[in-house]
Amino acid sequence: MALQAERLIRDIPDFPKPGILFKDINPILNDPPAFREVVDHLYHFAHDKGADVVVGIESRGFVFGTPLAMRLDVGFVPVRKLGKLPGPTIRAEYALEYGTNVMEVQQDALHPGQKVLIVDDLLATGGTARAAAELVEKLGAVVVGCAFVVELGFLHGRDVLKDYEVCSLITF
Repeated sequence: MALQAERLIRDIPDFPKPGILFKDINPILNDPPAFREVVDHLYHFAHDKGADVVVGIESRGFVFGTPLAMRLDVGFVPVRKLGKLPGPTIRAEYALEYGTNVMEVQQDALHPGQKVLIVDDLLATGGTARAAAELVEKLGAVVVGCAFVVELGFLHGRDVLKDYEVCSLITF
């Protein structure tokens, strides 16, 4: 599917480190029709999944996940980096190309049997989304899908999420 928003994504060489070509989606956020188009397409993927809640991954998953949750008329739960959420949390560690990181969710954010749609801006290696799915499942909830604005297909993140239905709007 060709989105008009794709034309706004710009390449930033050597960010966040030399040799990386960063796909910057920020211009989409500054263009109301493009932002609306992206949320509309995420909604078309999500509306028949029966999700009770959208889980957004820090931080751009919040940007796309909250308007999607509002449109679906469901709740929103943030998954954040270690130490950013108050109260009791559960954790999942995941691999990065240069080490590991930890994601958390509040212990009472999800309930057994709830259907969850995971949202983030980018699917790269799949580690972050896999960690979010692990947190959802630790709380007894069920992942009904994972939705991304951009996928870097050459990094094969979809393979890490093979147990879930994955939607990405733009693939590089």
